[in-house]
This record gives sequence, structure tokens and C-alpha cells, in this order.
Amino acid sequence: MLLELQKGLRGKTMIVVRCRDCNKELKSDAGRTQTCGCSNMVTVKGDSVTARDLNRVYMINTGTRKKDTNVLSSEDIAWQESRKKRKIRKIDFEER
Repeated sequence: MLLELQKGLRGKTMIVVRCRDCNKELKSDAGRTQTCGCSNMVTVKGDSVTARDLNRVYMINTGTRKKDTNVLSSEDIAWQESRKKRKIRKIDFEER
């Protein structure tokens, strides 16, 4: 039974996978299907990867790009760094 893993990729991104059984690297191509040919039958076509056992498939490149997760501006980061270096006053409380 073939298992299928699909990644929702946009544009001309390329998936690169390696079969752990035969160590063959397969790259996705828009119009071609590539198969490693060993007993695991790793197949790459477009944005989908199929194999008999996906635990024996190593994803080298998924084709997705990381988004810039920096929400703060450089001025905000500088302010946070200066705030981190401040001295904290200790308040003595009277005991009754």
C-alpha cells in the first residue's frame, strides 16, 4: 500500500528527497516523474512524494521558504536591549 505525502507548494519550488535504502537523490520536476527503483519505490512528481514506507525517505529540501518572523523593528529591539540592562531597585519592607 502506497502512502502519500503532499506539500502545498507554490511557484517553481523544488523538493529534494533521498531514499535511505538505495541512497538515490530525487528532485521534483514539473512534468516528470522520478522513481528510485528500489524496493521502497520512492516517487517524486511535482509537489508530492510517495513511497511504500515514508519512514525510509529523507527530505533534504521541502521547497518552502521561511518567513521573516521578526515582528519588532530595529528600534524596538534596541529599546528592549537597553531595558534589559537596567538596574532593578530592591524595596525594603518594614516588618511589624
